[in-house]
Amino acid sequence: MKAAYAIALVGLLVFAAPIADARSLKQDSSAITDADILNFALNLECLEAQFYSCAVYGKPLSAELTGNGPAPIGCQSANFSNDDVYNIAMDVANDEITHVKYLRTALGNSSVQCPLVNIGSAFSDAANAVLNTTLSPPFSPYVNDLFFLHGAFIFEDVGVTAYKGALTSFKSKDIMTAAAGIMAVEAYHAGYVRTALIESGDVVTPYGVNVTTIVNAIAAGRDMLDGTEFNSDEGIYNAMTGDYILVPTDGNAIAFSRTPAQVLQIVYLSADGTPGGFFPNGVNGKIQ
Repeated sequence: MKAAYAIALVGLLVFAAPIADARSLKQDSSAITDADILNFALNLECLEAQFYSCAVYGKPLSAELTGNGPAPIGCQSANFSNDDVYNIAMDVANDEITHVKYLRTALGNSSVQCPLVNIGSAFSDAANAVLNTTLSPPFSPYVNDLFFLHGAFIFEDVGVTAYKGALTSFKSKDIMTAAAGIMAVEAYHAGYVRTALIESGDVVTPYGVNVTTIVNAIAAGRDMLDGTEFNSDEGIYNAMTGDYILVPTDGNAIAFSRTPAQVLQIVYLSADGTPGGFFPNGVNGKIQ
């Protein structure tokens, strides 16, 4: 049961920010630049910001922010019922929208358009495909506060690990410092999301399993999808020790990293990195 939910629910929503990896480049072999890395980040921040903007404000990013990119598939408001969750979601949305604005401004004329993103049917399609069934009701992060938090859990955790890996790839110290600042923001978000999910860990979902089981399965599924050779990701509860997990780290309490290839395998919902899932046509730019 846990393995099935791991694959299904990790496929529901994931994105992250970049690091340099030759496997993730187009076929030309020229060295990547700071701008290439930032553009990869911009693609993925577009996905994140589109989701939060739609969930909180009921509308996608402006044409100015997307660089006249296409409207997202499946934009809709989330059904928030808890004022605290809604207010914090609004704060997170504003942060992520500002990240898109910052990256586009920093890149200037070198910035890529936001690509087409699917933040609607990709959720239910991913869940149904990996479970080889039709979930009833269909999974959607817009249904309630709790499912919104599941989506945010995937976003913020993966973002932290990806930005951590990206830092040493930048040639400019100023850009590296800014990227470290964005990573810190994602880490603050992740800490809140994990705390909220821990507090709701015993709540049984419509799929017959509790929140802890689903969140732990998402973490296990991320390891499966990104192809890591060891279990580096962690959910919110360690059944062997009986401890809650606020931060997934290695033995030295250091956050781990993901490469662009690993990130794309997750957001494309494809172990071989074929475009699809939440980026139906792939990402834009040199790192793909």
